[in-house]
Amino acid sequence: MKTRHIARELVLQALYEMDVRGELSIDNYRPNYFPCLSDKEMDKLEDEVKIYATSLLMGTLESLDKVDAYISEFSFNRPIDKINIVDRNILRLSIYSLLNTDVHPHIIIDEAVKLSQEFSTDVTYKFINGILDSFQKKLSLEEKFN
Repeated sequence: MKTRHIARELVLQALYEMDVRGELSIDNYRPNYFPCLSDKEMDKLEDEVKIYATSLLMGTLESLDKVDAYISEFSFNRPIDKINIVDRNILRLSIYSLLNTDVHPHIIIDEAVKLSQEFSTDVTYKFINGILDSFQKKLSLEEKFN
C-alpha cells in the first residue's frame, strides 16, 4: 500500500530528526508533527496516512527501550550507537512493527529494505535485512513453543 509506505517514510524522518537532536523520547512527541512536511503539505495528506504514521511513531517511541534491546541483541558486530542513524531508525520502526502490528513480517522486512535503499547507503539494506530476518525467525520460534 502506497499509503502505508508514505506513513513509514514520515515516521523514519521524524525518528531521524528526534535522534539527531537527542530528543528521541515519547516525552518529546508532538501530535501530528512530521518535520519533513510544511503545514500545507501536512494538510494535503490523507487522514489514513496521518493516523497510521502517528500510531507507528508513538508506538515506536513508547517501546524504544525494548526495541533498542532487540537491536543490540541481533547486531552482533555493531553496537547500536555505531549503527548509521538512518539504519538504526529503520530498525526501530521495523522491530516495533514486527512486535506490535498485524502486518505480515515479509511486508515489514521488505518495506525496511526499501526505506534503506531510499534513505541510506547502497549496501546497508543487507545489514537491515539480516537483522530483521534473524529477529523474525526468533519470534516465529517463540510463537511455536508458546
